[in-house]
This record gives sequence, structure tokens and C-alpha cells, in this order.
Amino acid sequence: MKSILRRAIVATLFVLLAHGASAAGNTVVILEIDGGIGVATADYLISGIRHAEEQNAELIIIDMDTPGGLVKPMRDMVKEILNSSVPVATYVTPAGARADSAGTYILLASHIAAMTPTTHLGAATPVSLSGEDATPENIEEPEDTTESEENGDEGDAEDDEESAPATKPGTAMERKVLNDAVAYIRGLAERHGRNADWAEDAVRDAATLTANEALELNVIEFIANDHSDLLEQINGHEVEVDSETVALATDKVTIENFKPNWRIRILSAIANPEIVLLLGIVGLYGLMYEGWNPGAIVPGVVGVICLLLAAYALQVLPVNYAGLALIIVGIGLMVAEAFAPSFGALGLGGIVAFVFGAIMMFDSDIPGFGISVTFVVGIALVAALAIIWLIGYTLKLRKRGAVSGRGSIIGGVGTAMQDFTGNGKVWLEGEAWAAHSKLAIEKDQYVTVVAMDGLVLEVEPAAAPDSGDAQLQS
Repeated sequence: MKSILRRAIVATLFVLLAHGASAAGNTVVILEIDGGIGVATADYLISGIRHAEEQNAELIIIDMDTPGGLVKPMRDMVKEILNSSVPVATYVTPAGARADSAGTYILLASHIAAMTPTTHLGAATPVSLSGEDATPENIEEPEDTTESEENGDEGDAEDDEESAPATKPGTAMERKVLNDAVAYIRGLAERHGRNADWAEDAVRDAATLTANEALELNVIEFIANDHSDLLEQINGHEVEVDSETVALATDKVTIENFKPNWRIRILSAIANPEIVLLLGIVGLYGLMYEGWNPGAIVPGVVGVICLLLAAYALQVLPVNYAGLALIIVGIGLMVAEAFAPSFGALGLGGIVAFVFGAIMMFDSDIPGFGISVTFVVGIALVAALAIIWLIGYTLKLRKRGAVSGRGSIIGGVGTAMQDFTGNGKVWLEGEAWAAHSKLAIEKDQYVTVVAMDGLVLEVEPAAAPDSGDAQLQS
């Protein structure tokens, strides 16, 4: 009996395991790349591919709409795709989307390349961190010698070619970057039997293609209207994975949308030039406020957290550190305006330095990593309004006169606490003062301080002050 029971349990376990493996194998994991490609994007895609491998998924579909991004994260993503044990299909979607620059490399690296109608790809010319085109300039096109050869001038043409100096366009670094990008993208295209010549044109000449043109030129394999259409078309399609040919079975699959975890979401949020700028400003002002008010704690804690987050984000963004220095100088000048009012000179200089620094700091043509000039100007206007208010408040304080000490007491209006001629007591600024008057004073009569001898006030009768008199303390 026990033997039969054990066999039944083992059989049940085998059935459950087989069913689980079958269910996992019929899963299609959907990943999404939307926006500039950076470190957070690479972390998300790599974790998504590894999740699909753990689930023994049938296919990974990467929904892509990107203007491009940074080279290192892109190469990390391409490496993960090439070594994936699960076939990867990159799908440029929705309508109007694009796979430009780094997105083109990822598309060509995938086992299946597909696009939605009215999408495009290409423009894969490498761009330096300074935002300049890294393609060598001054490329001299060879002269057309066909006509001269037809006229029997072959010898002259050969002499001209021999006498012409050998020129190499661009700097050594530009040639290195360009040739590396060309070899890289050609290798990706050739791996899956795609048009390597066009891929090279996408790097050298920033060539682009629509979805229909890409299909005609053998740059992609499929044009699909949606996921269902794509899965229907690729059902039975053969791809090479781990040096083995695999036929896809996508007729009955379960769709799983893989979402980024909280760490990747936070990194995606802060790895934005505008967010980094705000974090830096809040952090600096938080620490300065803590310095002005020791023990406030909250501003200091918030300031430290914001600065650390900004510093972390700056490690994964293309940054011009001269611009960063200008931002710090600009904020310092605006703060100096609060301590040493110069009627706008320091504040105006700080605003100018801040604006130019913010623009320079993220002055990059790398897609997805620029900063909006409107955003920078908006922050500068807020700072300008704050400085204008500060200047107006300073002028108002100067006109107001003294609010404490001897200067605030002389001329003040109080009330007599008793009837007296000579020595008595008056109530002024919330305190009882010894007073002296040459004239008779009645209790609760208003008096004006005309002089001060030590802690004794010289007073004289005064008319009842207005109800809004700020100096009366009863």
C-alpha cells in the first residue's frame, strides 16, 4: 500500500512539473524601452532577459521607441541579447515610434527585427559626449575617371593618383570611433543575415529607413500591426539560439509584461538632467539652511539625501563639469545676495552664472540627455523674483528704523502705571520701566519717551496713538 502511494505521489509530481515547464515555455515576456537609453534602461532590460530565462520563456519581445542614448549601456544590452538563451524580438512600436541611433544597434542584434507601419530606424552616427558629430570631416570623394579612361587618358589618371597625397579624414580619435562603430554594426547585421551595407550607411551617413523600406532592404523580417499580428507571423519562424536552430511556437502563449523594480524606477526618475538640477539646488539650499539654523535637522537631512542622489545620477549622465562649477558659483552668488545685499549685483551675476552653467552642464546632442532651456529659464525667473523680493524687503527694513535696543525705546509710546509727578512707572514694550516726568502724569495716560538715562525713561504726556501703532505695548 505504501509503495502504491509513493508511486502515485511521484507520478503526480512529474505531471505537475511537466505542466509547469510547459506553461513556462509558452510564456512571452514583454519588455519596454521608451525614451533615451541609459544605465537604468540597461539594468531593466538585462533583468528582464534573465527573468525570461528563469521562466524558460518561449520568446522575449522588446517594445521599442527610442531616440538613442549612451554607448556603454547600449553595448551591455546588445551583449545580453546576443547571449540570451531565449529568442529576442525587438519590435518598434507604436505607430510613429523610432529606433534611432543606439536603438538601431539593439534592433539589429535581436534574433527577430520587426516594426509597426509608420515607424522608422537608423541615424546611428556616433556622437561624442560633448555633443559633436564624431564622424570624420573633410572626406574627399574620389574623382570620376570614367570619362578620362574612355578618352584614352588612363595613364594621366594613374599619374594623378600616384601624385595625389594620401589623406586620412578627421582626427585619429574620430577615425577610431567611426571605424569601431562600423565594424560593430556590420557584425550585428551579419550575425542574423541582414543588410550589413545599409547598416554601415546608417553609421557613416546617418541613413534612415521607414518600416516598408527596411523590409525591402532586408534590414528587418516582419511588419506587424500589434503583438497578436507579430506572434501570428513569427509562429514557426526559425532562429538561431546558442548555435542551435529553434522554431518558435507562438500560437498559444501567455503574455507577461515585465515591469522594472523600485530600484530601477528610482534610477530612471533621477537620471534626468532636469531632476538632477532640482536635486542639486534643493540639496545645497537644505545644507545652507541647516548651517543658518543649527539643530533644524530636517533641512540638513533632506539636503544630504538630495545631494547624494544628484551625485549618483551624475555618474550615469554625460556631464560638462565646467557647467557644474558655474552652477555652484551662481547659487553661491545668489546666497551672498541674501547675506550682503548689493541691490541686485550679486544676485544678477548668480542668475547669469546659473543659467549658462545649467545649459553647459547638459549641452549634449546625445538623445534623451539634453535639458530644456525653458526649464532652466523658469528656474532662473523664480530665483530672480526671490532676489527682487529680498531687495524690496531690505529697503523696507531700512526705512522702518530700529526695532530693538535704545533706538526703538526713544520715541516709543507707553502707558502710565500710576499717578506720578517726578518718579513713577510706565508700561512699554511688554515691560515695566522706571520713569521720570517733570509734568503730572495720570494712571493709564499715554506717555512718550523723550530720553533715556540708564534704565530710567524720561517721559512726557502724549496724545492717544492710532490703533495700528506698532510701538505701543499695553
